[in-house]
Amino acid sequence: MTPRLVTLDREDDFEGWRNAARSLAASAVPAHQVVWQVGDQRTDLFAGAPVDLATTRPIMVPGDFVRIARCALLHSEPQRFALLYDLFLKVLDRPSLVRDRTDGLVHKVGALSQAVLRDIHKMQGFVRFREVQEEGVCRCVAWFEPDHHILRASAAFFVNRFAAMTWSILTPKGSLHWDGGRLLEGPPARRQDGPDADTVEAVWKTYYAATFNPARLGTRAMMREMPGRYWRNLPETSVIRDLVSGSAPKSGR
Repeated sequence: MTPRLVTLDREDDFEGWRNAARSLAASAVPAHQVVWQVGDQRTDLFAGAPVDLATTRPIMVPGDFVRIARCALLHSEPQRFALLYDLFLKVLDRPSLVRDRTDGLVHKVGALSQAVLRDIHKMQGFVRFREVQEEGVCRCVAWFEPDHHILRASAAFFVNRFAAMTWSILTPKGSLHWDGGRLLEGPPARRQDGPDADTVEAVWKTYYAATFNPARLGTRAMMREMPGRYWRNLPETSVIRDLVSGSAPKSGR
């Protein structure tokens, strides 16, 4: 059988992946005969015939598979498209497989999904906006470094929570810009594109220090929830060490 080539629009193109998976499955194309790529990525010239990503007739799979696949596809694992298609074919043959955590493929895809959910949780908790002035207008800008392709998946959270603000979130994988009524997407950014410290950051540090409770301090738990690599982007971390060391006599630790 001639290999088939699937070109997706974006790293998080779930709809494109699903349409391709349906078309491939309808033609009984096995997983090892499919080459997946994104956008203008260069691939083997002999990879095979392209797959039409136009919407095809739906093929029913359990809702659990769709839910897990939507998340897993956002992972940065290069082989995720192939892994998901392989699992898609197996679930078509045995729908109950998606709930079998002892299956190696199910476990691996589930782990990808869980990693993405954790990354989304970190982004929602660790994004910190800083005020910048643009032609006399105040705008809030944040820099964040996600592990996976979660920017679009996280957009609704920030629009809903900060609807009254004008803001931008910059990441190495892309950017989001909210003007109070429209959400626009932008290209990847660099850390130096982000803003420097501002008065809002000083207020945040003061608030964090005032609300810090040494009796509830759990350093190990804190490090699990707030790994060191996030610290440089969080204003409160500059006072954490002093607060932790100063709380030791009070908390008995």
